[in-house]
Amino acid sequence: MTQEILAHPWFGTWIAVLVAVPLALLVHRIGGLVLKRITRPAPAVHAMVVNCNAPARLVLPLVALLLIFQAAPEDLRFLGSVRHFNGLLLIAATTWLAVRAISGFADGVLAQHPADVADNLQARRVLTQTRVLARTAMSVVLVAGGAMMLMTFPGARQVGASLLASAGVIGIVAGLAAKPVFSNLIAGLQIALAQPIRIDDVLVVEGEWGRVEEITGTFVVLKIWDDRRLILPLSYFIEKPFQNWTRHSSQLLGSVFIHVDYGMPLAPLREEVERIVKAAPEWDGRFFNMRVTDATERSMQVRVLCTAATSGLAFDLRCTVREGLLDFMQREYPQFLPKMRIEADPLQGAAAG
Repeated sequence: MTQEILAHPWFGTWIAVLVAVPLALLVHRIGGLVLKRITRPAPAVHAMVVNCNAPARLVLPLVALLLIFQAAPEDLRFLGSVRHFNGLLLIAATTWLAVRAISGFADGVLAQHPADVADNLQARRVLTQTRVLARTAMSVVLVAGGAMMLMTFPGARQVGASLLASAGVIGIVAGLAAKPVFSNLIAGLQIALAQPIRIDDVLVVEGEWGRVEEITGTFVVLKIWDDRRLILPLSYFIEKPFQNWTRHSSQLLGSVFIHVDYGMPLAPLREEVERIVKAAPEWDGRFFNMRVTDATERSMQVRVLCTAATSGLAFDLRCTVREGLLDFMQREYPQFLPKMRIEADPLQGAAAG
């Protein structure tokens, strides 16, 4: 029995496998600890190393098996199938490793730029670029991995080559940009690089005011003020006009309009505006003023401008100023609220009498 086992053609190969796999796992263990210690001063790289731990535990033994099977005698039975299966597993594991590396690096970059601060313009810029580029890169890696696995089958090499070509930037731009899915991919790259919108930007789109909640590889989720969600394709923000209130800064200039009668004195109204704005906790102290911006046949239009640190605070400040002015007018000058005047002709009245 022992002689038969020792004489089996696969005996030497399996002994090498039993030695190589534990050695590969040991190298993974030691190498992982060393890399984590070395990369600790660089948070993004450290996060990538930590994220790659699980797939690397699979990749290294598969690489060791690949070397062993390549060195095995060619006359071994089923050697071709074993090599093919090991190659498929290695491609899948390497693809997983690349995806995890991209995801970990992106998470590390985002951790260094928290968006929960008052002036988060730079953080939102990094957040948008990182998420869009990471998702695009992961999509390319997955397509390339699938294509490489297909190319290991002789009958499917043409299909795999086509998929692999589509993963390249030149292939996308030259051949597939006209297709909707790749049009959105191109739009995603444009948004990541040119950044007409960013995560947490305040937009007015299709008559709706909202905040950019999520940017995926194909669409943008806009959170409307009343908690509805407006879903728009990425290409919309490349092809159509829209308003971006926080393009260069999260600070906003809010406006409030009220209509008053022509008899309303402006000095006390201006004093009340100053009192309301300065007492409002939402005001950031930068600027405010009051001007008469229009005059109709029935009333004057008074505009109040005031600044706030964020779009949410600007909205609350506008409401505070509007409510305060209405209360002031009703309390102190109710006679000067907008009204319609009708005057009777005294001659017609005398004739009727």
